Amino acid sequence: MTIFEIILLAIVQGLTEFLPVSSSGHLVVANAIFQSLGSEPVKDLVEVEIVLHLGTLLAVLVYYRREILRLFTSDRRLIPLLILGTIPAAVIGIYLKKGLPAATSDLILANPLVAGFCFPVTAVLLWWASNRTEGSTDYKQLNWQDTLKIGMLQAFALLPGISRSGATIAGGLGVGLQRESASTFAFLLAIPAIAGGGVLEMLEALKEGTTGTPLGTLAVGFLISFVVGLAALALLIRFVRRGRLAMFAYYLVPLGITVVAWRLLF
Repeated sequence: MTIFEIILLAIVQGLTEFLPVSSSGHLVVANAIFQSLGSEPVKDLVEVEIVLHLGTLLAVLVYYRREILRLFTSDRRLIPLLILGTIPAAVIGIYLKKGLPAATSDLILANPLVAGFCFPVTAVLLWWASNRTEGSTDYKQLNWQDTLKIGMLQAFALLPGISRSGATIAGGLGVGLQRESASTFAFLLAIPAIAGGGVLEMLEALKEGTTGTPLGTLAVGFLISFVVGLAALALLIRFVRRGRLAMFAYYLVPLGITVVAWRLLF
């Protein structure tokens, strides 16, 4: 992968990891566009995705550093809940990536047509979340049943085109959380999912020698995804506070239609 390609993908990742438009869906579509323009198929897209996700993970750690520190003091009861909420995505993710033949896994997780169909599904979730009356519960008061519901929606977001942030924030609002509490818990829940999956996949990729992108190029992508992601996260919180998540639906619906038409007709 060239430096230009990874810079572009890092910007896309930084924006779309937190803005509720699906980073995985955009990366899959961007890679397909590169190939349609004559680039060779990117064999190391998994490794690139891992590095870019770790860059945005650092953005979460920096932005929510106070809430994370409280997990080890006054908010310790949340740690088992975060583990519980991570289990659905971990189990389903391992099955999709390791339990299925590689061709089947790619057909589900690296298929721009799947992303095209899923973008409008995210739009529906965002529209529903924006039109739901804000709850009164703080995320620190969550029980295990509601946490598991949010975790199932995070697992659903393994599909390209389904936004992790959009799905989990909608899940939090669905169980009665305040808007900002829903977003805070959504991103706290994303930390073990991104970190665990990213580290395990990177270690395996390095062990097998499948990384084709130079480390320097990966480092550039990591830094850009962190900086852009931090700015995008701050912007998203503003939209959540104002109950304006539905505005992203006006982007996702035509995007999904365009991607589906492109893959089916051309």
